[in-house]
Amino acid sequence: MGIAEVVGVVLFIAVVVLAYFAWRRIRLLRAGGVHVALRSRLDESGRGWHLGVGHYRGDEFAWFRVLSLKIGPDRMIHRDGFEIDTRREPTAPEAYAMPVGAQVLRCRTVDGEVELAMGPDALTGFLSWLESAPPGRSIPWAS
Repeated sequence: MGIAEVVGVVLFIAVVVLAYFAWRRIRLLRAGGVHVALRSRLDESGRGWHLGVGHYRGDEFAWFRVLSLKIGPDRMIHRDGFEIDTRREPTAPEAYAMPVGAQVLRCRTVDGEVELAMGPDALTGFLSWLESAPPGRSIPWAS
């Protein structure tokens, strides 16, 4: 196999992978998903953000990383034990990886700390989801 064939195979694979990412993102958004950036390693450098699509599934918020070959969710956030510690504007180094007009929520989950960044509409829906816990549960958010 010559150089031209190898380059052709590599380009074909790259096109197939990119087409898969595009198809997956469109499918997730059409199924009622919202754009959400997530960072699980909290540092002040502005690094570590990953773009994704979130879905509400009862008491769980399923987060799918946009650039992932994984079929299922990359992270599940359970409403039980979820608390919002702070809300802030993104810093300049962070803004590249977030939806337009995003707010950053620093949260505690049963699995550890996480930061979520979402636009105004997605944030309203997320806070409504948190507040809609069944009777008998406390509302897990801070101002």
